[in-house]
Amino acid sequence: MFTFIGSIVFLILGYFIYGTVVEKVFGVEPERITPALTMNDGVDYVPMGWGRIFLIQFLNIAGLGPIFGAVAGAMWGPVAFLWIVFGCIFAGAVHDYFSGMLSLRNKGQSIPEIVGEYLGTGFRQFMRVFTVLLMLLVGAVFVVGPAAILNGISNIGIGTWVTIVFAYYILATLLPIDKLIGRIYPVFGFVLLFMAVGITAGIVMGGYPIPEVFHSGLGNMHTEPSKYPIFPMLFVTIACGAISGFHSTQSPLMARCITNEKLGRRVFYGAMVTEGIVALIWAAAGMAFYGGTESLNVIMTEHNGNAAWVVNDISNSLLGKFGGILALLGVVAAPITSGDTAFRSARLIIADFLRLDQVSVKNRLMITIPIFIAGFIITKVDFSIIWRYMAWSNQTLATIVLWAITVFLVKAGKFYWITLVPSVFMTTVVATYLMAAPEGFSLPLNTAYSIGLLMTLLVITWFLLYIRKQNKTALSAMNVGNK
Repeated sequence: MFTFIGSIVFLILGYFIYGTVVEKVFGVEPERITPALTMNDGVDYVPMGWGRIFLIQFLNIAGLGPIFGAVAGAMWGPVAFLWIVFGCIFAGAVHDYFSGMLSLRNKGQSIPEIVGEYLGTGFRQFMRVFTVLLMLLVGAVFVVGPAAILNGISNIGIGTWVTIVFAYYILATLLPIDKLIGRIYPVFGFVLLFMAVGITAGIVMGGYPIPEVFHSGLGNMHTEPSKYPIFPMLFVTIACGAISGFHSTQSPLMARCITNEKLGRRVFYGAMVTEGIVALIWAAAGMAFYGGTESLNVIMTEHNGNAAWVVNDISNSLLGKFGGILALLGVVAAPITSGDTAFRSARLIIADFLRLDQVSVKNRLMITIPIFIAGFIITKVDFSIIWRYMAWSNQTLATIVLWAITVFLVKAGKFYWITLVPSVFMTTVVATYLMAAPEGFSLPLNTAYSIGLLMTLLVITWFLLYIRKQNKTALSAMNVGNK
């Protein structure tokens, strides 16, 4: 219990202390007029109150990630708490804050344009394709999943439910952000938070034993420790709640609605910390409810790693019938509210690339129709293999964005170590995971570590050469100025 409570306290302190440091490094300008006011188009650029934006941002970035990912991550034991806390404070929240604020400073542009601004045209083109494909895959998966669950409750045919979910997605992608998303997201966001509070109360009042780090140590408690080593597997399994590249695709949506730069820390850094707390709660529930991490591993193995079963079991047991309703909302509404903004993000990314104004319904349809045709086709594909790469792709996206932010800080003459350290760490994570994971090259662990480290050193070398080039350029400029 001490580790769990201490972790929550650390996250809250992280928001007030480290969040303030990050804000100062960025250098907010409260007097600067934001795109929501200068580019208000009544569709995507719409001024909204920060509380409403916070709940939308929270649900945009949360989805099922801090629930399912945290339960799966709990299979490694209490070490999951440490990754959620330190990953969230020093990597995830920093990533979300800067990606949102850089979008805010760049007319609300999508993340591929932001990355291209600092890493060059090549990365911009890569990111345009990579992120659109990622958004289509996320959107398509979050059509089939909720439709299957809804069909299990009301057996009217999965095809009918797919059609209903698609119809909602189309409306959410086309309509002004304050007309549909802006109205229902705050409600679902509140429900997700209320559900987390209820689970916490059930665990604490029920006297369920939450494992402690100082009792269990940092040992690997996974059923197959040699196949699933803590590094890098845990750092990819728990993405939402620690750091997730998907968040950087969502932050520009809210960057187009914020009315003052001072609100950025509350919305971007604050939503990520809140998601971290939700992840802590579910990780604790997973470890405690079944009597320990070992028992959780047995349960997850019996149900083929199905975290949804565990979430439903815990919710119904701790919260009764009302908990069942909340679980339904969480398991169905959460992926839907990630799927719709995934498609909306895809529209905005393509619109930014084509420089196509989105005030006109005709222009929105020109992009939306092909997106949904592609999304529908993807729903017919077997995801059993493709979806394995989603976790790695997500963390790779986060790594690229962190490097782009680091370059921005270098160019601006700011304290770039604040993102350089997590950039290097995540580079090692994604490189090693690609080498070691079954869906990657499946190399022996020591070999994977060696190659991952080598790839990281190559990236660091590139960065040092970039720093050297920047210093030479600055020195030349000074010499010219003195002459």
